[in-house]
Amino acid sequence: MKHNRLIYHLKKSKKETLFKRASIYASIVLILFVTVSILASSFFEKRFQSSSLKGTLNIFSTEQLVTFMGTVNPYFQQGLPSSYEPPSIQRLSFELATNIKPGDIRSLLGRELPGFAIFDTEILVAGEGTDYTTLPIESAPPLDVLLKEREVAEEKLKVVDSKDKPKPNMTTNGRKVVYVYQSHSYESFIPLLKGAKVPNDANSSNPKANMIRVGEILANEFEQRGIGTLQDRTNTGEKLLSRGWQHGNAYQLSRETVKAAVSNNTDITFSFDLHRDSLRREKTTAKINGKSYAKLMFVIGEANPNFEKNAQLAEELHKLLNQKFPGLSRGVLLKSKSEGNGLYNQDLSDRAALMEVGGVDNNLEEIQRSMEAFAEVFAEYYWKDEKVNAGSN
Repeated sequence: MKHNRLIYHLKKSKKETLFKRASIYASIVLILFVTVSILASSFFEKRFQSSSLKGTLNIFSTEQLVTFMGTVNPYFQQGLPSSYEPPSIQRLSFELATNIKPGDIRSLLGRELPGFAIFDTEILVAGEGTDYTTLPIESAPPLDVLLKEREVAEEKLKVVDSKDKPKPNMTTNGRKVVYVYQSHSYESFIPLLKGAKVPNDANSSNPKANMIRVGEILANEFEQRGIGTLQDRTNTGEKLLSRGWQHGNAYQLSRETVKAAVSNNTDITFSFDLHRDSLRREKTTAKINGKSYAKLMFVIGEANPNFEKNAQLAEELHKLLNQKFPGLSRGVLLKSKSEGNGLYNQDLSDRAALMEVGGVDNNLEEIQRSMEAFAEVFAEYYWKDEKVNAGSN
């Protein structure tokens, strides 16, 4: 009897010990699960808001993603073109694990060499001659260099007077529907400045010879086509200096003017931020019907959560420009926070774009032609869009 009782107590003690151990293990697992869940949720919240996840996802093309998913479910691969040759699973796994694309040195050097990240810019639409070697370059000398007074070549400013154009058939009846501004108003052009020879010389506070003049030309061209336009003429350099800010704060400054403009004028539906590229003449000039034009390029910021609408506008304008003026548009670029400002105030409107107008070597006559061409194409786009919207109401 005692023997049976002893066996009973031993079994009971063993069960209690196992139960306690199981409880401890379960508690540990539960604690680990909760801890990992908290860390994971925090991790993914940050990663989904950063450019890192985008960079990871962007290493795959649509076809590669479909191929990768097709390893689990062959149904996904039915939509691939018959001519498509899928990469090996080993290569896809390597790209996913390292973020490095075999054959694309940008994916390796971009994280190691200062300034190389510019080549992470996505070319959404490539115009004639546009590739990763002809991306826009922003010259950003110190503010004292930007504000250095340069003598303007007055004789170079007398070629842009617009010819009288017939009155437009349609107008916005006094409503200002387009906003034109210049975040880097001091950007200028070598031919317009005496003694200017290199890209860093192409800066001026004189509104007759910098981007304010370009914005004025475009605004006038819009107005002559019946499209009411409001242009900001802020001297960016002077305002930056007065606040103790630097070149990198220019978009922060222009954001104030854009917000004020759209708040005070609810008719504004389009906004264009005009810049000039620091690339040299051969990359920024087009020959169309025997005449030289300053090439145009659109830049859309991906930091705006609704950037697709702005990208669509830029794509349509690029297409229309090159249909009517072949080679005038260099294309459409997408930029994230890791490659620049990333926002460019384009979250304030779903019909906004930054537009590079020529480069440091273009003259005012070439710029005038390009602004006329852009206004002509935009007017066609605008009035067609207005007609569609009126019909749907």
